[in-house]
Amino acid sequence: MNSIRRYFIHLAVLSACSIAVDAAAPKGWFVAGSMPADYESGIDVSAVHNYRPSAYLRSTTPVIRGFGTLMQQINAGHYLGKRVRFSALVKTQDAQEWAGLWMRVDNGPKMLAFDNMENRPIKGTRDWRRYDVVLDIPQEATGIFFGILLSGSGEVWLNDAKIEIVGAEVLPTGGETTHPLPDEPTNLDFRE
Repeated sequence: MNSIRRYFIHLAVLSACSIAVDAAAPKGWFVAGSMPADYESGIDVSAVHNYRPSAYLRSTTPVIRGFGTLMQQINAGHYLGKRVRFSALVKTQDAQEWAGLWMRVDNGPKMLAFDNMENRPIKGTRDWRRYDVVLDIPQEATGIFFGILLSGSGEVWLNDAKIEIVGAEVLPTGGETTHPLPDEPTNLDFRE
């Protein structure tokens, strides 16, 4: 299990321990991650898309052995039993390792679903493009966490972010972290 995945498993605990930095983050957002002090965030009125300013997450040191995230957390109540898409326009500059949107669904301290785009990372310098993560929100979910992450140094911008309920025709991009147990044993004689 990589360090970013381990971090997201423990994000709720880290948030409760005040590891987050929110001094300059846009209202409603905060900076967290494995190395939050090595990143800064704010609103960039020069990185405009569709006449709207962007939020940014930027490294403050040239070499970082970790990651930062600009994020929010919300109660899952409104989304229970639904499929939810977090999408945004993303632009990067010199993303040393990688960047990506992410979303996680929890039931208290237990992670139920997760996707951070690690299997389809944004690397280097990329112009504006829409990305999304889609997860099913189980009935037992209590919290939804989402944002943009930057692993290593560089800068990432976020614009036109949306959380929306989508239909079954939109496939999930992530998955459950625990698999349901089968009702019956299978292949006990090893014939398949």
